[in-house]
Amino acid sequence: MTPGAPYRWTDQAAIRDFVTQTGFGLLCVAASDRMHVVHLPLIWLDERRIGLHLHRANPIVPHLDGQDALIVVTGDQAYISPDWYGLPDKVPTWNYVAAELRGPIARLDKAETIAQIDALSHEQERRLAPKPLWTRDKMSDGLFDKTMTGLVGFAMQVEAMHGTAKLGQDKPEAARSGVADALDAVGGGALASLMRGTLA
Repeated sequence: MTPGAPYRWTDQAAIRDFVTQTGFGLLCVAASDRMHVVHLPLIWLDERRIGLHLHRANPIVPHLDGQDALIVVTGDQAYISPDWYGLPDKVPTWNYVAAELRGPIARLDKAETIAQIDALSHEQERRLAPKPLWTRDKMSDGLFDKTMTGLVGFAMQVEAMHGTAKLGQDKPEAARSGVADALDAVGGGALASLMRGTLA
């Protein structure tokens, strides 16, 4: 993460909401054989615990229970051309929003894993309204239980949460506006909106 003060994102509630809205991250854990990394969906279980599940055959699974881990969540990002600033002698850069969550991982029992998967699907399904919510009740008898035999649930106790919002805060307002306009023109409207807004 960029350590520079202008980009340091410290609003814990906003970072938590960003993780909720993104709902997907990169789990990393160091093991004796190698660094294990996997992309997966995420769901907050409570204020400081985040849930995840994997296929039990994933090579990261034996290295999770009781281990410290890192989850990286990446949001909108884009290359920034120096031409867009309207200022001389600038260099190319990359603007982005990201969060890092650190803490120990614990395995969930079957009931906890099912509750986590239900919460995850509900969170994502509600975003598709007015489409009726999908629930596992729509599955054929026995199919969900069969699916569960291949899944393992875990929860991270989030002991540290840090964010970076590198959105050109070190540039004059007119230069940031020029970059946002240019991003709009090339399909980067989401990042442009963040640049025009404020992240605490």
